[in-house]
Amino acid sequence: MIYTAENIAEILCAKATLQNANAIIEHLITDSRRISFPATSLFFALQTARRDAHNFIQEVYERGVSNFVVRTGFDTGAFTNANFIFVDDTLKALQNLAARHRAQFNYPVIGITGSNGKTIVKEWLYQLLSPGYNIVRSPRSYNSQVGVPLSVWQMGEENNLAIFEAGISMPGEMAALEKIIQPTIGILTNIGDAHNEGFKDRAEKLQEKLKLFKNCKTFIGREQDLAALDISNGILTWGSSNKNTFIISGVDKRKESTQLNITYKETVLNLFIPFTDNASIENAISCACVLLQLGIDKNIIAERMRQLQPIDMRLQLIHGINNCVVINDSYSFDINSLSIGLDFLLQQQQHAQKTVIISDIPSAQNSEPYEEVAAMLQARNIERVITIGEQWNHYQQYIKDKIAVTQHYQSTASFIEHFSANHFRNEAILLKGARVFGFEKIVALLEKKVHQTVMEVNLNAIVHNLNEYRSRLNKGVKLMAMVKAFAYGSGSAEVASLLQFHKVDYLAVAYADEGVELRKAGIHLPIMVMNVDEAAFETIIENNLEPELFSLNIFNAFISFLQKNGLQQYPVHIKLDTGMHRLGFEQKDLPALLPLLKGNHYIVVQSVFSHLAASEDPNEDTFTTQQSTLFEACCAQIREVLGYHFTMHISNSAAIFRRPELQYNMVRLGIGLYGVDSSNAQQLALQTVATLKTTIAQLRTVVAGDTISYNRRGKTTRDSLIATIRIGYADGFSRRLGYGNGKVFIHGHEAPVIGTVAMDMTMVDVTSIPNIKEGDEVEIFGKYIPVQQVAKWCDTIPYEILTGINQRVKRIYLEE
Repeated sequence: MIYTAENIAEILCAKATLQNANAIIEHLITDSRRISFPATSLFFALQTARRDAHNFIQEVYERGVSNFVVRTGFDTGAFTNANFIFVDDTLKALQNLAARHRAQFNYPVIGITGSNGKTIVKEWLYQLLSPGYNIVRSPRSYNSQVGVPLSVWQMGEENNLAIFEAGISMPGEMAALEKIIQPTIGILTNIGDAHNEGFKDRAEKLQEKLKLFKNCKTFIGREQDLAALDISNGILTWGSSNKNTFIISGVDKRKESTQLNITYKETVLNLFIPFTDNASIENAISCACVLLQLGIDKNIIAERMRQLQPIDMRLQLIHGINNCVVINDSYSFDINSLSIGLDFLLQQQQHAQKTVIISDIPSAQNSEPYEEVAAMLQARNIERVITIGEQWNHYQQYIKDKIAVTQHYQSTASFIEHFSANHFRNEAILLKGARVFGFEKIVALLEKKVHQTVMEVNLNAIVHNLNEYRSRLNKGVKLMAMVKAFAYGSGSAEVASLLQFHKVDYLAVAYADEGVELRKAGIHLPIMVMNVDEAAFETIIENNLEPELFSLNIFNAFISFLQKNGLQQYPVHIKLDTGMHRLGFEQKDLPALLPLLKGNHYIVVQSVFSHLAASEDPNEDTFTTQQSTLFEACCAQIREVLGYHFTMHISNSAAIFRRPELQYNMVRLGIGLYGVDSSNAQQLALQTVATLKTTIAQLRTVVAGDTISYNRRGKTTRDSLIATIRIGYADGFSRRLGYGNGKVFIHGHEAPVIGTVAMDMTMVDVTSIPNIKEGDEVEIFGKYIPVQQVAKWCDTIPYEILTGINQRVKRIYLEE
């Protein structure tokens, strides 16, 4: 299908101002940061409670996009060469266009919904059906009101099967998705607890999800979810009872696989899957039912199910050799996931040099996908591309015509044979390959070698938490993100790059050296330095950092430095002490400060701020109000002498939602960004950001009465199995966790620490934990043991635990 700007205006029944009515539209975009083919892209300026994309049209236009769908009344005067289509609701326009596109195709469309497992089932169906079909599917988890239309837009005449997932979080959302997907076959994975908060009960949630299938000829689901429905109306259920369409007569879990016995009509299917967990078993059954319904031979089904591969939906960002960063996305390969991986690569601004190592494309049946990949790499200005595989040997010219530096290897083994660490230095490297190419062997060569204790940092969780707080901001309030102390242990450069990508307004660090590291990492956001001394002035100026001035001595010294260097109008921040009594000008200092500010052309006061001492504590609300009253009075005096506007901020993470009236012009988001609610109010659905993990180095049996570790203070009361784990106080595992005060999580059980915590090792009692072995993973804190609990055991606060994790512990950054 070929669309022009004029076609789309007609489809949307919209008024338009078209400078080039025949402009070809191939790509729909909603994110100003993800533009690959500007000349043929149509930008939808979506409006949400948190953000209005109309504010980014100038940026998008400057990047080469000249086709826009905007709200009626938008002023287009500054964009003389662009096409504009005017609509009342840009999201509905996007959805209507996608629905019209979907209606052009008559091949089967599988629609998947449910509380859990949607993406896994979609990806497994792709694995199972791709040998016989040319499939278009949702990229990763594109299942939202925006993601679904972008997925459906990919449908083309070359495909003969589509697989899309649909996710909802409240009543009224599914009807729009059904009109876009228009599935012919439906799958309900399950009805669970996910998004319970949006529905009054499970029955309401089930009815909402079933709206996806209202025009389906067939849909498949679990008996326990659909038992109350009329199964004569095209509903095919699976379960253990004989009344089901698909009868599950056997589930036999082995050590590393599960045998399933499924009866469908006259067919008895016996198959093995390489998984033993219940979620994977249910997802595999859903897939097998679809294949049986499609009439695929049972022997083919059994063979393909045996080869099912786990789906890792996370991009891993790890520190590599020679100051490189490595993005491991080597679990599957299709054009859509490559686009996502490339966008993530471009976020890594700490390295200007970008390299992509890429395998053959398993689903490619001709040269077209290789041409598209080459164009994508060129559009993102990738400097070096290394191709691996026999197919790329035939299509090298596509790459050589577009990329400055190219290399080719016939196989992964050939790459490894010729590998030299000296060929990779000071760059960001994306590995994108199909699983059969075994790129994990290349990852092992490129990653920096450290011990097995790692901290996983979930970048999606940081974005989620950021948006949770943003949703609580009053209109027009800016956000300063705190990335001091190595971003609360999570990694300053990596977190700052993410925050810059998601357009926070300011960053704050404790010391100038931290700001320098961010500048070296390509961070161009304004950065406030909170602890300033005279020795740092030169560094601050050289790196365009903005100092906090908190005393008359520091103020006068900085003004003198600016005078000496002939600098004027330098941005600064004035810190007021309203009750914290740490740093800042007190009210009694203002008579001395105000004359220095008046008419001062050496500085520009960007903000005046203070620090709340106890905003998380309801018992201290009166004191918090006293602080804010004093703050406002001081700001009024400063404003009067300056004669210009400045930003005011006093709210920290807890105050953002506990005291919204104190948000003023900007807030400072700190510990909340990293998933910790310091108020313990549980009003925000924060997600865990950091997970600290290690492994078991050794297991030993110790008889009752024997002692463990230094000083012989750990004593067994029974014959015990003791695990030595690879973490100690040098890594940040506090000595206060010794002698049974702390616990770790192994195989679904808590294991108490026994004896003294050593520098590099700790011993835990695993006597009661079955099937344990050396090399098993151990969670120190994360999903199962919250960092707040570890802090409680240590009689401290989560801040200390997070910032205390030594930088020798490798950080692995994950993005879904």
